[in-house]
Amino acid sequence: MQGIPRLTLRQLSVFVALARTGTTHAAAAETSRSQSAASSALTELEAALGVAVFDRVGRRLVLNANGRALLAPAQAVLEQAGDIQSLFQSERGAHIRIAASFTIGEYLLPDRIAAWVQAWPKSLIQARVGNTKDVIDAVADLEVDVGFVEGPQTHTEVTIHPWLDDELIIIAAPSHPLAGRVATQRELAESQWVLRELGSGTRQVADEWLLSHLPQVKVAMELGSTEAIKRVVACGSGISCLSRYAVQESLQDGRLALVRADLPKAKRRLGIVLHRRKQHGQALLDFILHCGAQIGEPGSS
Repeated sequence: MQGIPRLTLRQLSVFVALARTGTTHAAAAETSRSQSAASSALTELEAALGVAVFDRVGRRLVLNANGRALLAPAQAVLEQAGDIQSLFQSERGAHIRIAASFTIGEYLLPDRIAAWVQAWPKSLIQARVGNTKDVIDAVADLEVDVGFVEGPQTHTEVTIHPWLDDELIIIAAPSHPLAGRVATQRELAESQWVLRELGSGTRQVADEWLLSHLPQVKVAMELGSTEAIKRVVACGSGISCLSRYAVQESLQDGRLALVRADLPKAKRRLGIVLHRRKQHGQALLDFILHCGAQIGEPGSS
């Protein structure tokens, strides 16, 4: 076996950084190496594999079919190496990248992330928030390790595992004529609605719920932020349909009021998104368990 090129963790870490950044300069900075060292690591990797893993497009490196096939296994190897190292450390130092849809990222994950970091101070959690489609795409493209979503969308590269139960409820300003009442379907159909933007999980479920029971839904505003909707509604500008998790504090302190509806309840299951072909490190699985989920058979695919 002597003289046969071998893969190294250094080569794989540079490869993953290059896949993420597209240039040797950026990958070198991300992996704390010189640009020449990053270039050498890529050359050695391609020599060891016997194939090119990037196409050169101008000054950028773009993953080709070989590189796309390598990316998930390479990330898994690096995560497993981190798990091995953590076995001999008194504190877990895992790096976990998270994407979450707005309701989850703003109202459910912060406390859980804070508790995790408090238990493992050397760990690094990077979280970003977007709509459900953005989160699923980020997991599918291996930009993050795990996603948390509130919509029923699917993707061929991911599995979605059941997490928490949620319910959409209708809210209004305390001064609104429907506040605290059981509103009829006609009253709801004649009201002005303030809803999330198209593409969000909350909007998708809200549309399915409302449009299946009301003759019409008059959408006066579409906003990309749950907090913005709560503020607009609190000012008396229409009614909205949001997650109970997102509005429970505002209902308790009186800034918003519940509108009871002559409709079936709008329940949904929040989900955890994982890449279908990627092996997941123990630190990530521990974090998911910490968030209250058992990863077994996927809820959808």
